[in-house]
Amino acid sequence: MFQQTFVPKAYELITDEGEERACEAISEKSCKETPGNFFKNVFSGSLSKLAEQLVSPGTTLPWILAALGVPNLFTGALVPIKDAGSLLPQLFVSAKIRAYAIRKWFWVIPALIQALALFAMSFVVLGTEGNRAGILILSLLLLFSLASGVASISFKDVIGKTIPKGKRGQLLAMRSTIGGILTLIAGVFILQDLEGRQDQNMLFWLVMSGAVLWVFSAFLFALIVEERGATEGGRSPVNEIKNAWKFWKEDSNLRRFIFTRGLLMAIPLAQPFFVVLGKEELGSEVNNLGVMVIAAGIANIISSPFWGRFADQSSRKLMVWVSVLGMVNISLMALFPFWPESLQNIYTFAVLFLVQVMAHGGARLSRKTYLVDFAPEKERPLYVSLSNTMIGIFTLIAAGLGSLSSFFGIQAMLFVFVGLLGLGLFLALKLKEV
Repeated sequence: MFQQTFVPKAYELITDEGEERACEAISEKSCKETPGNFFKNVFSGSLSKLAEQLVSPGTTLPWILAALGVPNLFTGALVPIKDAGSLLPQLFVSAKIRAYAIRKWFWVIPALIQALALFAMSFVVLGTEGNRAGILILSLLLLFSLASGVASISFKDVIGKTIPKGKRGQLLAMRSTIGGILTLIAGVFILQDLEGRQDQNMLFWLVMSGAVLWVFSAFLFALIVEERGATEGGRSPVNEIKNAWKFWKEDSNLRRFIFTRGLLMAIPLAQPFFVVLGKEELGSEVNNLGVMVIAAGIANIISSPFWGRFADQSSRKLMVWVSVLGMVNISLMALFPFWPESLQNIYTFAVLFLVQVMAHGGARLSRKTYLVDFAPEKERPLYVSLSNTMIGIFTLIAAGLGSLSSFFGIQAMLFVFVGLLGLGLFLALKLKEV
């Protein structure tokens, strides 16, 4: 009764759905299951978003490594391992996913593997220090990332089969918004319990909480009702690469999208340099785990609903505006040392950091929505895996690019990112509307 009355009404209220449900790009059978699938996906995603923030290579993991006395060399490898590990192998597994009519299990099983990786990592945090801790944590992060890469292909395919076009951006936004609220609550807790301390027991429970959240997220995603999809066209990894090369050569809009997405990576890549520059200008008060987690939570809460509606209207235009926002915000941070002394404080820094997280959220949501809407249904796994594999290559290049900051300085590096976003803006303007 609850499933038949409240859930559809809540779905209609949230998505502005009329009495006649429009289910563009999905089957009639899937259309009937849309409200239930929408909320199962939202709640699963909210838990996984919180788990990602609790054990994040960009915020919490560097802080944890520092608390364990791990050298900075390991800290610098966190983001490249996370991104390249999750993106590079995707082209080799997308062909296998195509052979299965039900693909949600390629999200559920990797989510459980991610949970196991964090479970093991929590005991590393509790019982090891120094180089040994660094090696074990990076190894487990690589396992976590490889599982994440498989899940990414499945997720976009499942959402394409179960959620109508025009509602996908709202779903992604709601996942981020609720996840942001939960992250904000967690950040306040962390700020109270970890500020000024390096308690390994608390760090253990932080990582363990991430593992538990991934288990619950997997359970909710497993409940999604997914209609059997096409399995024809199954290919070996070698043939998959050949077909990917064919699409790369023939589809100019796909190439343009991949390069645009790669250039938009300048937004998250600039974020660690925000922290470095802030520490140089403001001192140790910037180095606070709770502040970073709270900023991430607030950013997702206030921006995700707007980004979701925007993406459903035009994900291409959202890429354009996010590029502009990133260029302005990164420029402001690069000029931070020249601001009036009265404005050089933790509060203005927190605002710039928050806006950067908002811009990153908009970039992620826009490219996810664009790719799901743009990719042909039968070739969606291949389009997703090709895009992600290419971005994995860009990530390795970007890792080398970041090392240039030691020669040219943080501010010069930030302006390099501004230039990359300018190129991304130019390409986004030339993308097709979908």
